[in-house]
Amino acid sequence: MTQTEPEPGTEPGTTTDPTVPDVPPRLTRLTFHGPLSEARAARIVERVAPGTGSVLDLGCGWGELLLRVLEAAPAATGVGVDVSAADLARGRAAAEERGLAERVTFVEESAADSKRGPADLVLCLGASHALSSAEPPGHTDAALRAMRRLVSPGGRVVLGEGFWQRTPTPSELAGMWPDARAGEHLFLGDLVDAAIAAGFRPLWVETASAAEWEEFESGHRADVEEWLATHPDHPLAAETREKTDRRRDAWLRGYRDVLGLAYLTLMPVG
Repeated sequence: MTQTEPEPGTEPGTTTDPTVPDVPPRLTRLTFHGPLSEARAARIVERVAPGTGSVLDLGCGWGELLLRVLEAAPAATGVGVDVSAADLARGRAAAEERGLAERVTFVEESAADSKRGPADLVLCLGASHALSSAEPPGHTDAALRAMRRLVSPGGRVVLGEGFWQRTPTPSELAGMWPDARAGEHLFLGDLVDAAIAAGFRPLWVETASAAEWEEFESGHRADVEEWLATHPDHPLAAETREKTDRRRDAWLRGYRDVLGLAYLTLMPVG
């Protein structure tokens, strides 16, 4: 997903009444921060967990897939890297609750030029932009090269990456994020070709379904929508409402059924 402004619920609050929340709850309805179903996540874990001893999750958020791999690979250890302190705190709390705290470290730092590898399994789900400052779609090539460097010989990479399902129309581009352009994403075939050119073989190619997208998009805003319904006169309500409505419109009138998300399971050559 392309994001150009803070998510509603991350802005500082302005109220002093302790009984009134300063900001809405943040993303509590989401298990994964992307269009990924429980069933697909289970299949990915089943494919990559056997034989995995070390996991590196780049742009991990709260690292839900990372934790599930560690649960499926009892001897494995993991590192999650992200710049969001709130997401990392959620990941640490989940690891503690699930008895994984001794086997995983969540680190607040940039994933660009990471020195954290090599790892048997490298995860990067919807976060390739965190690995490079290159303009899209060049960041995809740069991210693939970085992951090729960070994965151990014989290891696996799971990349979740956006792609155009078809060429967006001018009106659809105008309805997306600011400055959206047709050349911003690759098509699926070109994305797989880019992975091959970076030194991988594609073991598995799959894409998020419409149902997964709807679950993610609705879940992404559900906390905020409920907060807006119950706090219509809050000092932050007008600003939050405007941002939330704009983001929903970007999906419904812009990238819905146009932007896809591919899940590529890759193996390094040689």
